[in-house]
Amino acid sequence: MLLYLRELFSQVVSALLRNKLRSFLTMAGIAWGVASMVLIVAMGDGFKAGQRDRFKQLGENIVILFPGRTEKQAGGLRAGRRIRLNYDDLRDIQTECFLVRNIVAELQNQARTTSRYNGGTFSVMGVEALYEKIRTIPIHRGRFLAPQDEEGAARVAVIGDNVRKVLFGEHPVAPGDTFSINGLPFRIVGLMPPKDQNSSYNGMDSDKIFVPYATMVRDLPLDDPNFHPGIVSDLIYVPADLKSWQQARTQVIRVLARNHKFDAADPSAVRYWDTVENAELVDSMFTSMTAFLGAIAVVTLTLGGVGVMNIMLVSVTERTREIGLRKALGATRRRILADFLLEGVLLAGMSGLVGWAGAYGVAAAVNTLPKREMFAGLPVNGSTTALAFGALAVIAVSSALWPAWRAARLTPVEALSYER
Repeated sequence: MLLYLRELFSQVVSALLRNKLRSFLTMAGIAWGVASMVLIVAMGDGFKAGQRDRFKQLGENIVILFPGRTEKQAGGLRAGRRIRLNYDDLRDIQTECFLVRNIVAELQNQARTTSRYNGGTFSVMGVEALYEKIRTIPIHRGRFLAPQDEEGAARVAVIGDNVRKVLFGEHPVAPGDTFSINGLPFRIVGLMPPKDQNSSYNGMDSDKIFVPYATMVRDLPLDDPNFHPGIVSDLIYVPADLKSWQQARTQVIRVLARNHKFDAADPSAVRYWDTVENAELVDSMFTSMTAFLGAIAVVTLTLGGVGVMNIMLVSVTERTREIGLRKALGATRRRILADFLLEGVLLAGMSGLVGWAGAYGVAAAVNTLPKREMFAGLPVNGSTTALAFGALAVIAVSSALWPAWRAARLTPVEALSYER
């Protein structure tokens, strides 16, 4: 087997040396086609991964529900009613919506915050311990809010990095230190690190203070005559399965429509930001772009395949007498066909390996550079490599098949009497 492969390789090298310029252009075309395909697919994967990382800054696969106003009449009630989400909605969704994995509420208010060094006005968020598992809230020192904080309505807080800078400046601060919110003393239990965030729905997390929901209701209620304990600013849930995210949203809207007596088809009664839907739209956009650019790379690869066909046709012509001699000595059509077919595939495969190695080197160099926003580099994974070499295999076999068939159909008499 090794001797056979060595012989095939020598035949390919001989064909290349006899047709130097054409061989160089052919190999360059195939190498460029493979490299283009690998880099284009990797670029699409990099942008998709960057977009997913962007959404993960808020939380992975979350849907945020906001109160709105009705557009349609329902149940004898007028249009234009203001819908206020509340904690009973959260409990009903937990109980009835089996396609929802987790759900939490937020209660947001602006409050005057002071330390012994400085003061400022910040967004205070009343949340529960589960919030950390749904939203992406990194903790640098200390911990996030715990269930016992909510049960005891403790005056504890997790503060964002910008809040820390304003309140304490360059002074050291650690869990256990205290500050005040609207004149009430709060103890710091967690400090967030600096957080890069390029999207939000109610402000950047670094500018927020997180306190237990029960504490927020008791000590920091909204300055709204219609406020009462139980009202929330928004709800955040995670679908149980990404394949059924649409059905999960339908379940949630139906529960809210029943609780607040509005038409479930009313688009304004409850507004939402579905990061799962957004991620799918972004993925489909980049997939379409990648497919279009990949098609251009396939055209380049096909032109390289035409070059392989030309080289193999020249090789068949130059080796006609050799083919006749082999047939006279007993070589079958199938053997001649296989030999020339493998030679063409080997020629294309060598060129493809050069192109893949070049693309991998470029990708590795790019991946060492600092990552740009919404771009996660150029990941060259196994599926990308399989796609490139799969396309190359189809083109290589298609290109070598006609010359191989032409060589196999020669008769010994015809081949041996051939004169150049």
